[in-house]
Parts: sequence; C-alpha cells; structure tokens
Amino acid sequence: MDKFKYSVLMSVYYKERPEYLRESIVSMLQQSIMPDEIVIVKDGKLTEQLDNVLDEFKDNKIIKIIPLEQNVGLGKALNIGLQKCKNELIVRMDTDDISLNNRCEKQLKKFEENNKLSLVGTAVNEFIDDPSNVIAYKEVKIKDEDIKKQMKYRNPVIHPTVMFKKTEALKAGNYQHWFLNEDYYLWIRMAQNNSVFENINEPLVNMRINDETYLRRGGWKYFITQRNLFQYMLKNKSINIFQYIYNNAIRFIVRLMVPNNVRKFLYLNVMRKKVVHD
Repeated sequence: MDKFKYSVLMSVYYKERPEYLRESIVSMLQQSIMPDEIVIVKDGKLTEQLDNVLDEFKDNKIIKIIPLEQNVGLGKALNIGLQKCKNELIVRMDTDDISLNNRCEKQLKKFEENNKLSLVGTAVNEFIDDPSNVIAYKEVKIKDEDIKKQMKYRNPVIHPTVMFKKTEALKAGNYQHWFLNEDYYLWIRMAQNNSVFENINEPLVNMRINDETYLRRGGWKYFITQRNLFQYMLKNKSINIFQYIYNNAIRFIVRLMVPNNVRKFLYLNVMRKKVVHD
C-alpha cells in the first residue's frame, strides 16, 4: 500500500474555528499511511487566528496553501484545489472533522484490492463538542449497485469521508457550485460516467455536529436547491418522474413543514443509529 501516494484536499473560510482546523490537520498528519500532500484552499480572507493556525504548519513540506482573494464558496474552492493536487488519489477532509488514524490505510487497501474503483467512502461517528461524546452513527451502503440505487433518493456518500480518483472527478466536470450539494452533484455526474463506488461501513471519521447542522437542512433555500438537483437528475434520466415527485414530497415535509427540533429527532433516531453509552 505504500506505493499509493495520495493528496488531502481541504478548504477553509473565515467562519471556521481555529481549534477545529488544527485538530483536523493533525488528524491527517497522524495517519498510519501518511499523505504525500495536503492542499488547503483559503477561501477568501481568513481571521488572524485561522492564519496563525496555518502558520503553525508552515515548515511542514507536504502542506500546500492555496490562497484565494475572494470567498468563492465550497464548490469553486474545491474545484481549484483539486486541480492543484498532484496525486491521482484524493482524500477529502473537512476542517472541523477528525479522521481516525487508520482511515486512509483502509481506503487505500480497497483501491489496492480493486483497481476499478473510482471512490471509497466510509461511515461516520457524529459527535458534539468532544470526539468522545458520540451521539449517533451514520451507516452507509457498501456495494456499488446499492449505492447507486440510494443515489436516486439521497446522497449515499458522506463527503468528508471520501477517497477518490482525480481523473474520474475531472472527467465528470470537477466540483461545481451547487448550494450545500456540491458533493451530491459530483457523485451523480460520476455515476453517469459509470464510475464505481464503494463504502466501508465502519466509522473512520468523527463528524462534528450541532443544532445548526439541522437548521441548515431546513428552509426554502435548501428545498429549492435539492428540487433543482432532482430536476437535473430527471432531465438526464437518472431518475423517473415518480421518483422525482416522491423526492420532492418528502423534502417538502422535512425541509419546510417540520420544526427544527423535530427534524433533529428524525435525523438522530430514524436516519441514524443511536449510540448507547454505558
């Protein structure tokens, strides 16, 4: 597996918390198989505190900082960052999450076992404040066929867990702006190109959540952006008219009619496995 070199792709903007950024970077530097490169896109001007965190790693030769003069949003920032990555295998990492130290090793093993794979994701532990305070476990489908079936209804791949082939993403048009759905839009286009997906149903990333996580998943803006995405899928025959109607009906209820506290309950108790603490 040592023969597989990989790049880590991250994007940070001014609202991120410095301590979260530091933890995220350190988790990638502590991988059992180290990355060959960590590309961090500065999406516009950062706070002094965030810049200070990046300065802590300035002597680390594998870290490459890509500064952007203006904030362009996640999709465009990742588009630029992906083009700057020098390796074929790309690991996505969010600047407020924490990767387990064997995450990349396990994903590399999947690519070593099957060179036809285009993308490998994992399950996640969701935590509040402290990584030891895990409140839920988000499962994922494993096989390509099951992932693509689920893709007709919802995003089957958890973005900050993925390792994918750069050429496959570029062939599908790279990351593009699609409000809060840049990743889902890319997976759909990769699937249209017959890219092969796999997930590891084991939590290899600790994902930070809070009440804003559920607030962001409600409202007209989020409903409209997903409706437009399903229109794209319908137009390109990724889904049929009945699936289109079903998807929008469900989201109309969950995004617009359900209060935030009820939406939180549904996400934690219906769409996740609840973690039972001793």
